Amino acid sequence: MPATPETQPRPVWRTVLAFDFGRARIGVAVGEALTGTARPLRTLATRNQRPDWDTIARLLEEWRPDGLVVGVPRHADDSANALTEAALRFARQLQGRFNRPVATIDERLSSWEAGQRRADRGIKSGRRQDAALDATAAAVILETWFHHLRSAETCAMPSS
Repeated sequence: MPATPETQPRPVWRTVLAFDFGRARIGVAVGEALTGTARPLRTLATRNQRPDWDTIARLLEEWRPDGLVVGVPRHADDSANALTEAALRFARQLQGRFNRPVATIDERLSSWEAGQRRADRGIKSGRRQDAALDATAAAVILETWFHHLRSAETCAMPSS
């Protein structure tokens, strides 16, 4: 099972790709651990509810990330929802296919946050914009992961 920020040692990752998994689309973002920032890259259409592994392989070749992060959806009460196991399976497949470390993180409210960010920039809803929302959600997921890593590191530091 992929590690979570709470259970893994702080990785020495510089460039990270994040995925907002969905049955119809998968949002992808890239981020830099040093700055803790991420930006949307693109949204991949799935084929018969299967990831486009060829395009994912090309993204990994292009960006050469040190690690990957997958958002795992859950209900507000922390129980699994219809996509939880599918997202975890996707994370395991990423790790197995590409032999890269994969972390998972709770992605609750990432799509809502992505929608807020886009609305704040004056971007209205529409088919094309809704597809771009998934890539923005992947950026939110990655920034959340960076934040959790930094918080865990800060909590572990001895006080002066």
